[in-house]
Amino acid sequence: MPIYRRHFQPGQLQFITTSTYRRTRLFEDNPFRWSFVDVLRQVRLDFDFLLIGWVLMPEHFHLLLKPVQAHHTSCFMQELKKRTAQRILALLKSDRRQTGYRALLARLRLPPTVHCDSRYRVWQRRFVPFNVYTEKKRLEKLAYMHANPVKPGLVISPDQWPWSSYRFYCLNDSSVLTMDRLG
Repeated sequence: MPIYRRHFQPGQLQFITTSTYRRTRLFEDNPFRWSFVDVLRQVRLDFDFLLIGWVLMPEHFHLLLKPVQAHHTSCFMQELKKRTAQRILALLKSDRRQTGYRALLARLRLPPTVHCDSRYRVWQRRFVPFNVYTEKKRLEKLAYMHANPVKPGLVISPDQWPWSSYRFYCLNDSSVLTMDRLG
């Protein structure tokens, strides 16, 4: 696998993508979705960045953000993934009687050949950043995120999916998360 250097500019919009370990469909259940939203809200307060857009899918998420300091992106992502993993694993372990939870926990279990202190992994190790340089590209990324739940048939239209910024922009609904408007 090629190693590439990430280049972040101060104040540059960044489109971030990351997936769950083994593409496990963790975010089909509301307790896990709300845990993600709560942690995103907390980490947003701890780091200096603007949240422009987001979508949470069953096995991945996209964020469009603008950090004030370029190096905050990696720190932010590390903290977001760490805190959500802790919460999700605590939820999964708290009620192992549920067959679905046992299956999810088994899927997140690391093979014995992995040399680390953890027994489970919630997220893929890396995230994919894409620098957004133009207004056209910003709008393209927002449209892509908002259409994301429609493509696999999770909903018929984006307004039916509360786990994205679509409702904020198109319905003035900030009941899940408030976005930072540019301009």
